[in-house]
Amino acid sequence: MTTAEEAVHIISHARAVRQARTVAVIGVLAMLVFVTFCVSLSLGDFKIPVIDVVKTLFGGGDKATEFIVNRLRLPRALTGLMVGAALGMSGAIFQSIARNPLASPDIIGVTYGASAFAVFAIVTLGMTGLAVSGFAIAGAILTAFIMYVLAWRHGVSSYRLILIGIGIGAIATSITSFLLTKARVEIAQQALIWLTGSLNGRDWSNVQAMTVTLAISAPLSVWLVHRLRILQLGDETAYGLGLRVESSRLGLIVVGVFLAAVATAAAGPIGFVAFVGPPIARRLTRSPGPAMITSALIGALVVAVSDLIAQHAFGETQLPVGVVTGVVGAPYLMYLLARTNRVGSGG
Repeated sequence: MTTAEEAVHIISHARAVRQARTVAVIGVLAMLVFVTFCVSLSLGDFKIPVIDVVKTLFGGGDKATEFIVNRLRLPRALTGLMVGAALGMSGAIFQSIARNPLASPDIIGVTYGASAFAVFAIVTLGMTGLAVSGFAIAGAILTAFIMYVLAWRHGVSSYRLILIGIGIGAIATSITSFLLTKARVEIAQQALIWLTGSLNGRDWSNVQAMTVTLAISAPLSVWLVHRLRILQLGDETAYGLGLRVESSRLGLIVVGVFLAAVATAAAGPIGFVAFVGPPIARRLTRSPGPAMITSALIGALVVAVSDLIAQHAFGETQLPVGVVTGVVGAPYLMYLLARTNRVGSGG
């Protein structure tokens, strides 16, 4: 065997091992998501054995169990899974485009813009429900558009995009604080619950919105993975490989913003899911690429476990799911910043 043939064999073997590991990780994560999902449906004021939950999901439960599981608990659980999956994929897109683990929609301002618009709708216009969700989506899209325009200098620099996003996020946060300060106490409380990120009261309209979003965005995201991998090589290399860099980057940003916007509209700004999901996915699969499917499963698992803890770990007190994800995500952000500075690449 020649040297060239040996190199090809080594590369092929390494690729096969990585693919096998990715498939195994996806299988394990899918199983963990399903188990957590069933446990969340079994717990509540009226406890149901997990085996009965599984039977009910597949059409074999009695009427009482079917009512509790399918009518009362299933919309919340499904919304949580799909919101987590959407945030995981959105984070993978942004972090891969920017080649920076800090570039997630909840760090660079997208969800802050959505939050500012949603609070404006609640506090100033007295809106609720789907109207607030619509304002949140509009806020996320407008924020991303402003970020992209301000970051454009004969192309979009990743670090410029991140810094401008953080600045816009700070402005949006200030606007949100101003609106809350001016609001009546009961309205401000309603807005604060939304701002924390909560799955309380989610119904089938939220499930339908998230289903449509994932049905459109998930296949598109997976299809665009090869462009993400090329963009990760740097703009000059991507140009050399024939990729239309700016149009590809813009298209990916649109998909990432859409995923984050609809997820935020459905459950509020659940913090740090998009931030921690992709790095965990890449570490598990040992993949330098975006690991879209794994990131989606990690996001779904993080939200499902966090909501389970928020509902049942504190007795009679039920917390918004965003409180639990914040407790997990904030220390990771501090660790990442400290680690970045230690290796000499920090600010």
